[in-house]
Amino acid sequence: MDNWILLGPHKVEKREQSESGISDTQVKVKVSHVLVSNFDAFCYTGENKVPYPRTPGRFAIGIVTETGKACYGIEKGARVCLNSVRACGKCFACKSGNKEECAHIAVACTDFDGFLRDFVVCEYTDVTVIPDSVDDLHALCIEHVALAENIFDKLNLPAGASVAIVGGGFVGSILTQIALYHKLVPVVIDNNPKNIERLKKSGAFYTFAADDALMNNIYDATSGALCDAAIYTSCCKLTSTVPANALANGKDLVLGGFCTVNFTIDTRPIFEKSLRLYAVSDGYGYNETAINMLVHGAIDLGNFEKEILTEFDAGKLYEDRAEKASYTAKMTVLKLIM
Repeated sequence: MDNWILLGPHKVEKREQSESGISDTQVKVKVSHVLVSNFDAFCYTGENKVPYPRTPGRFAIGIVTETGKACYGIEKGARVCLNSVRACGKCFACKSGNKEECAHIAVACTDFDGFLRDFVVCEYTDVTVIPDSVDDLHALCIEHVALAENIFDKLNLPAGASVAIVGGGFVGSILTQIALYHKLVPVVIDNNPKNIERLKKSGAFYTFAADDALMNNIYDATSGALCDAAIYTSCCKLTSTVPANALANGKDLVLGGFCTVNFTIDTRPIFEKSLRLYAVSDGYGYNETAINMLVHGAIDLGNFEKEILTEFDAGKLYEDRAEKASYTAKMTVLKLIM
């Protein structure tokens, strides 16, 4: 049994995983697929602060091989999503029985071991059963859809509202499709021609480059009103003035994503326009909603470039992903069950 371990920045090793039993409330899961993500890549490079040693792999699914006596609603053989965010169990809300209000959400790979390993033992409440109608690749996107739902829930926009989505990488692409699912009008801004073309194929009519014509294009798309909200995807390298300039006065600007490349925010347009600023970095509490949306076809992965690997060098994959984090929308999936 294998377990990949980050020992420090730019250093990952594959080691033998020891056997572990389960308690009455735990399940044992054979990991089947792990999604290579920007978050994992930045844990590898050290941009995400990680208490090494730590197993990477934030987004994964698998098959339940054992269940404890007190596990309810989970059966052996079930295909499950391994929840990548959990209640910390330590804050006042958690100790008061209100885990949904947890003040310090724990995240896989930084607060507890991730899932790039053959087997995971965890509480049965830390997995979510995947319906048969949701295939493996879509299931790997559950928290991405959950993140989008968390963002749009906070924005609470009416149908027909325009939302600028700055950055057309993987997260930006999911956000765009969820915006369309909610009958919003996404105005997508990205300087990568491949991303623009893919987003157009996904149904985004307003897709613009961040060039000298951008503001005129946004005025034309919104009939001069500017956007009702903006989401600045966290790995985007476009300047933070882009989403702020796209917004009308008094609107909401969200910094959204699972991790970030280093950047600074120009606060001048935020103050000048009296914008409300939010940061959303997880989909905690929205997994069931996300699965329901996937069942109903909320996202289409048909236009994404994909690779599924059964043999791989994790270090090289993470290094490559970190270099391309600001623009890539490629799905690289590690398949651990042959």
